[in-house]
Amino acid sequence: MANLAIILDDSFNDPHAALWFLEPAGFTALPLSALLPSPDTRAANDLRAAVAPLLDAVPDDGTRQHFIAQFATAQRLLAALREVGTVHCSIGLHRDDVGDVSVANGRGPLFSLFTVSWREAGVAPRGVTAARAVTSVDGHTQIEFVELPCGPAAFSETAPAPAPGSGLPQQPLLQVHAYLPHPDCRRLAVLTLTTTAPGRRDEYRAILRLIAESVSFGDPLGEAGGGG
Repeated sequence: MANLAIILDDSFNDPHAALWFLEPAGFTALPLSALLPSPDTRAANDLRAAVAPLLDAVPDDGTRQHFIAQFATAQRLLAALREVGTVHCSIGLHRDDVGDVSVANGRGPLFSLFTVSWREAGVAPRGVTAARAVTSVDGHTQIEFVELPCGPAAFSETAPAPAPGSGLPQQPLLQVHAYLPHPDCRRLAVLTLTTTAPGRRDEYRAILRLIAESVSFGDPLGEAGGGG
């Protein structure tokens, strides 16, 4: 996970972006709009056309039905994220090249999920909004208040447990959060990095810090363009 390169996504040139950020290599953005199209639309037809070759390659009906069920589950999870204000979602896959590889339990690459969400906030100074984000809800640990190039921010960690019957693996999770109040003092961006390798908390916290330090609420290139 050392020496991560920075890759500019095509969304960096989105003129309608509300914030810009850099994402390290190893993360693959999920096209939320393409994966969650409205029924009977061109986007829905495009998704069916994209998935058709995968279904055709499945060797038997049982495996095909399993794939369809898993795909539907993934769509439900993404829809739940979007309902709570998530505007960006990426899957992270990194080689565990730091220290004792047994932390990954011999299962290969380390998996993570990075999201950017928006939350409404009561009108208040940005530093107050950042503080409220981590002190108004129980369960936050490793709380840190910092001044980033984009303004005041708060970092924290939580350790959520997947609900029984949720279909998610019943294994320890670590979530590292960054709360960045918008200059309009009415909302804040929440950057969250979730991983199934809590033993790598220092490395994942460093990754999220790197992303948060790159955030800008104005076009960083000084021209039409954006990302996130």
